[in-house]
Amino acid sequence: MQDASPAGPVVVGIDVGGTKTQLRAFAGELRVADHVRPSSGWRPHDPVAAAGWLATLVAEALPAGTRPSAVAVGGHACETPRQCAQIRTALQLHFDAPALVMGDAELLVPAAGLHRGVGLVAGTGSVAVGRLDDGTAVQVGGWGAVLGDEGGSAGLVREAARAVWAAHDRGEQPDELAKGLVTAFGVSEVPALGAALESAGDVSAEWGRHAPVVFAAAEAGSSLARSVVTEGGRALAALVARLAARGVAVDDVVVAGSTVLAQPTLYDAFVSSLAERVPTARPSPLEVAPVEGAVAMARSLV
Repeated sequence: MQDASPAGPVVVGIDVGGTKTQLRAFAGELRVADHVRPSSGWRPHDPVAAAGWLATLVAEALPAGTRPSAVAVGGHACETPRQCAQIRTALQLHFDAPALVMGDAELLVPAAGLHRGVGLVAGTGSVAVGRLDDGTAVQVGGWGAVLGDEGGSAGLVREAARAVWAAHDRGEQPDELAKGLVTAFGVSEVPALGAALESAGDVSAEWGRHAPVVFAAAEAGSSLARSVVTEGGRALAALVARLAARGVAVDDVVVAGSTVLAQPTLYDAFVSSLAERVPTARPSPLEVAPVEGAVAMARSLV
């Protein structure tokens, strides 16, 4: 909690990610809060609980006695317009101010200073979002590590395990990818990987943290790992192509996420595949914090 209450209207932007949450608040051009905390306790499928969590976050981050003039939130796992609207309605019971709630991937385009385009995230999971000409939000991907999230760290590990199992069934000797996964999951041989993956409590997090093994094996010369990374890039490009097929403007594609931006081989595979599938699309990495998109959206409310 800060001490001095700022003069003038205060706009609040919040980026609730899968791991961490960032809040930034401004009074005019003066930044009055920049607060980061874990996202533990975030329950986006319970609107009342989610709104209470956000209200507590605002109270602990803003100077004492400060009431926000506008609040915009990009929330991890806010997956449908109805869900976001329910959280917004519950949030406005805490603040007598305009509010906006959207999926966290929707912060990327405004954070990049654009009015339209695609936001593509590939971190632990993967998702792409955009808007139709009438403003309707469209999301593709984001189906979780068990069913989807191709190109995200958890999806890459899942596909790496599948590739290793297939090689084992063909009678091939374990390569660098197989050896890396066996070591990472603490098992003695390839056939034991299935039980190890299935026993994970938090599937996305526990699978995803082993993604560096895939990239290390690719660098060490594993053709299996290289194929997994290439296919992950193609899957991310397919998300953008899916949005284009639904009528979303995809000329600008703003890319963020701890996996795709940290791994040049994955990003290059995505860019190469995107050039083939959607030649008019212009991908670019996001160079500012996504919370800047929430701040921009909050400013638009006042």
